[in-house]
Amino acid sequence: MLIVAVTSFMGTFLVSSINIALPAIGKNFGLNSVMLSWVVTSFLLSTALFLLPVGRWGDLTGIRRLYKTGLIIFTLSSLLCGIAGSGFWLIFFRFLQGIGAAFTNTTGQAILVSAFPPKHRGRVLGISVSAVYLGLAFGPFVGGFMTQHIGWRSIFLAAAALGILSTIIAFLFLEKDEPVIVVGRKINLKGIGFYMLGLVGLVYGASCIPGTSGWLMMAAAIPALIIFWVLESRSALPVIDTKLFTNNRLFAYSNVAALINYSATSGIVFFLSLYLQKIQGFSPREAGTILIAQPVMMAVFSPVVGRLSDRIQPRYFATLGMTMCSMGLIAFAFFTYTTPVWLIVMILIWVGLGFAFFSSPNMNTIMSSVDKTQYGLASGSAASMRVIGQIISMTIVTLFFAGLFDGKAIDAVSDTLFLAAMKWGFISFSLLSIAGIYFSYNRGKIIRNIPV
Repeated sequence: MLIVAVTSFMGTFLVSSINIALPAIGKNFGLNSVMLSWVVTSFLLSTALFLLPVGRWGDLTGIRRLYKTGLIIFTLSSLLCGIAGSGFWLIFFRFLQGIGAAFTNTTGQAILVSAFPPKHRGRVLGISVSAVYLGLAFGPFVGGFMTQHIGWRSIFLAAAALGILSTIIAFLFLEKDEPVIVVGRKINLKGIGFYMLGLVGLVYGASCIPGTSGWLMMAAAIPALIIFWVLESRSALPVIDTKLFTNNRLFAYSNVAALINYSATSGIVFFLSLYLQKIQGFSPREAGTILIAQPVMMAVFSPVVGRLSDRIQPRYFATLGMTMCSMGLIAFAFFTYTTPVWLIVMILIWVGLGFAFFSSPNMNTIMSSVDKTQYGLASGSAASMRVIGQIISMTIVTLFFAGLFDGKAIDAVSDTLFLAAMKWGFISFSLLSIAGIYFSYNRGKIIRNIPV
């Protein structure tokens, strides 16, 4: 529990810290608004590309070994990010960092589920989610302080130090995998190439909008993803078991709900970090202090709700959480030059509470809807929904930035134009979230076979 919690904290601490440091990074390297978004997107893209194959690989070869490998990759790439000499190399090293995160994200939850009995599953997943949100909570404040007083590079160097500590703990205390016996161990990787091409086409194409090449890449990505799904459906040992989505409604709807929720909420900190510093005139440290309101609520209430979801049907909590997030997203769309800080904090608290109600029960449902031989696959699928949702969120942001800002840096864009992009971004997010309420409620019930 401790090992997974520490690394869960480490990853989200870095992600939320970097959001606060984006204006400083943009000034340092002279990045325009689209290139600046790639500092975030490159990490998310590489994570999404490798989550599914790593999840299946872990089921066949052992999840603990892959977890340790991911820690090493993440730590080394964090150090390289801290010494990057240009925007290109920073984005490249962030891509490598995302590969390391894919290894730890997809195996971490599987390690927890395999180590604890089903009656405690919601509780331990809630603690793990709480560690994720503690990272999100400390990231904006600590990252803002470090950016303002030491420089943005110190964030990556701190992440590397945390990575070294986590790696030492993992190698000392995380036991070796039990022998895994699987008939026909060879994975059919034909489809994964189309999956990667499709995902890259969608994300990179969005950054090239409104150019024709951008639309063409996005259009070509759709058939690539369809081919991936067809090949996986026909494979004897697929990277992703499509039957879980077509024959297991509880699993499928819970994953779709997670995808929609992360698509709708992941752009919040990105938008508000820029909004607080550009429009409201706050320093990085002050902006980070304001933004911690949301993840603090997540960290405090996720273990509580996770434990309750062991006794009460999780869909009720998750649907309430999705509804609260939708209301908060609508409110964000109407922020102006003069929106008071107290109101910003109250809405962040509301959304944070909604996310706490949604996340742990939803993860509990996903992991409870499969048997133990598919924990790695289910964990990888859930992590993929999260990261692909984050990518969709950042793609929506990139679409509005590319379409409205004409290749300008954030500082060169008028405040009115920035507020317009943020408004339409949050309107898009709120519409997505409202659609997610349907999947959250109509997923069905968990059938519990043991007393809890």
